[in-house]
Amino acid sequence: MMMQDSSNSRGLLRSMLIIGSAQSVNILLSILRLKILALLLGPAGIGLLGIFTNLQQIIVNGASLGMSSSGVRQIAANRKDIERRYLICRVLLSAHLIQGTVALVIVWLLREYIAIWFTGDNTYSTEIGIVGCSALFALLATAHTALLQGMREISMLGRVTVIGACASTFFGVVAVWYIGMNGLVWFLIIQAGTNLVVAVYYTTKLNRGNTYKLALNTKDAWAYWKPMARMGAAFMVGTLTTVGCVFLVRGFVTNELGLDAAGYFAASWGVSFTYVGFLLGAMGADYYPRLSEVIYNNETATRLINDQAQLSLAIGGPVLILLIGWAPWVISLLYASDFTPAVELLQWQTAGNIFKIASWSLSYAVIAGAHARVFVLIEVCFSLTFVAIVWLLLPSVGIEITGIGFLFGYIIYFAVSFLAVRKLISFKFQLLSYELIGYFSLLSFILLWVSTVSPTVSFYLAPLLSLISALFSIRVVLRKIESNGKLASKFFAFFKLIHWPIKDNKSF
Repeated sequence: MMMQDSSNSRGLLRSMLIIGSAQSVNILLSILRLKILALLLGPAGIGLLGIFTNLQQIIVNGASLGMSSSGVRQIAANRKDIERRYLICRVLLSAHLIQGTVALVIVWLLREYIAIWFTGDNTYSTEIGIVGCSALFALLATAHTALLQGMREISMLGRVTVIGACASTFFGVVAVWYIGMNGLVWFLIIQAGTNLVVAVYYTTKLNRGNTYKLALNTKDAWAYWKPMARMGAAFMVGTLTTVGCVFLVRGFVTNELGLDAAGYFAASWGVSFTYVGFLLGAMGADYYPRLSEVIYNNETATRLINDQAQLSLAIGGPVLILLIGWAPWVISLLYASDFTPAVELLQWQTAGNIFKIASWSLSYAVIAGAHARVFVLIEVCFSLTFVAIVWLLLPSVGIEITGIGFLFGYIIYFAVSFLAVRKLISFKFQLLSYELIGYFSLLSFILLWVSTVSPTVSFYLAPLLSLISALFSIRVVLRKIESNGKLASKFFAFFKLIHWPIKDNKSF
């Protein structure tokens, strides 16, 4: 069992490093792209690009029906059944092609109305219509990357991300350089098109030598499409619930406290979700398909969920602790001194993210088990808690309640997720999981209190606590992966040298 746990942990950690590195490159290139486009086109160009990008995202999210996420689950669950997996992939690709084409036609027919809605006139109606093409390419690229993720080809998935980002940055910027403002829509098409080409190359490489040429009639296609669309719809509803929740909170803040307060909320939300989204994205690439394979084996699934929860907290926890104490510096660096009220919001949200990370491995168990209604219920519990607290207390407490409501929302989310997964697969947390959750929660609450008393003390205390927690976290990771490998063996020797040897997998 220990050998299997070590293998799981090594695989999860390796995937985090690969996807995390790829996403880091992608983020840096996106910053570079925006910087170059800002220099070439100014604020108006960036604004127009934002409109085109938002429209593309709306089209992709709506036309996909969430099937890229549910498709990963179906492919992973049938990874060893080559024939069934082949048919699932065919249905997934065909569905994205058909649904994307329908969306493209609708956008083209309504392009003038959409242009007026987004920009105030129909000057860019043709470009709006062409955005539908970029959305189609993006949909097809997503379908191909879903195949790679479902097959747990994490290295290929990382290469698709990096190569696609590099190629799209170069060719997209060249297009804008030559064409100017009219090149923005071609920038999106090139970006989606290059991602599609790279994804197709690697999926073709993966399927090389596959001799299956199975017929797929309408009845069979419907049988495969229906469960993917149903589970995908749950993803969509869950996402829309969160989006709607944030929209309502923004509205409450704006109406009650004004646009400046809404800006503080947006600033703290952006910082909080950039880091956590990056972290969870890196972790989910391999965990989700891996869990989908074993979700109906309660004992194996329980071990895997504990492994992921422990690694997530060990890797993400120390940075979150540091962020609570250094929130004033982070907000000042990324925004301006005028955004000081956002500091307290960010600190409360960061404490809430401890529970978000802890519950994330649990909520994926609900998704992997295809319990669509339970997943939506869990998402609704967070949204209702968050919105209700803000709505009731915003007039009396002020903008700080948005951070406090976020924390309590994710405490409820964690509790409901735990109860749901315990009911579904008889899940139990291991002692180490409880220790990590309690440890980082306690540190976050201590720093929150110190921050209210003395921000200066909190600023210097945070790196100390983060360093200590990082030391504990390194021990957790090493215990999970064991002493195989040069670097790991050196760390094991170091802890033995300081008379703090790593012995078992039960506790700190």
